[in-house]
Amino acid sequence: MEYRHLGHSGLNISVISLGAWVTYGSQVGEDVALECMKVAFDGGVNFFDNAEAYASGRAETIMGNVIRKAGWRRSDLVISTKLFWGGKGPNDTGLSRKRIIEGTDASLLRLQLDHVDLLFCHRPDPKTPIEETVRAMNHVLNQGKALYWGTSEWSADDVREASAIAENEHLIGPLMEQPQYHMFHRDRVEREYAPLYDEIGLGLTIWSPLASGLLTGKYDQGMVQGTRASMPGMEWLREELVGAPAQPKIEVVKKLKSVADRLGCTRAQLAIAWCIKNPRVSSAITGATRAEQMKENLAALQVLPRLTDSVMHEIESLLAHAPRS
Repeated sequence: MEYRHLGHSGLNISVISLGAWVTYGSQVGEDVALECMKVAFDGGVNFFDNAEAYASGRAETIMGNVIRKAGWRRSDLVISTKLFWGGKGPNDTGLSRKRIIEGTDASLLRLQLDHVDLLFCHRPDPKTPIEETVRAMNHVLNQGKALYWGTSEWSADDVREASAIAENEHLIGPLMEQPQYHMFHRDRVEREYAPLYDEIGLGLTIWSPLASGLLTGKYDQGMVQGTRASMPGMEWLREELVGAPAQPKIEVVKKLKSVADRLGCTRAQLAIAWCIKNPRVSSAITGATRAEQMKENLAALQVLPRLTDSVMHEIESLLAHAPRS
């Protein structure tokens, strides 16, 4: 496993990590989660990502049970969770001081931990002053309930404002961002955030390196039953993966197969390796519903050295024919 510093911190996290989005509590139960996390841990993964919103908290409960059963040393793990969608009450959504403090306590209870290593603001909250959020996050850090805090899908301007507030008030600013990043979704990571990597030492734990499975080739021939896109409530994702807007991307994914075949890997491994080829990416969060799938994800590390300048140029020429964001 390769480990990278998270932003300008001294924290080392595995460049490939395992997340609970959609899977834990929805697609898989505790036994499968245990198998996948064991494969990941045995492969050197130390970073496991979660959120209070995943399966309405059940994903945190499952992950907490797995950690307890596995008996791993807490110091060998980097655990994250994210706060924003905590329920349906008037104060159960957003990033107010009340939401952050109470949400953190609720997440820790489900995870059966006394602290998380990384605590993310899952989305921006335009109804709460950024200064209130910065101060609340520092309160949680000062209590020892989280070690670092960051953001997910915030604009560069909002991240910069949070960092400036923290610096002016002698507080701890956001260390990391968790944006979507893959071959078809690049502009935020490669352009919008570009000044922040040096300005504030921003680190990235990117999500959806496989574009929700599109880059694996599983949707080459259309909809596939039993996937996350076929689940109730995921109609928006279904349109992105097999609807009319996805067709130009699917044609590119088909052409990527020849590149993957030549490199002796799957398209999934190629897509993950492409993401972690970017030195600004501290970790790529993968998902797995089977232990074999996690093993395939980990094998992307072996593909990384094969991504020479000429191969990257070839991939770039193929991606030029698909819409990107």
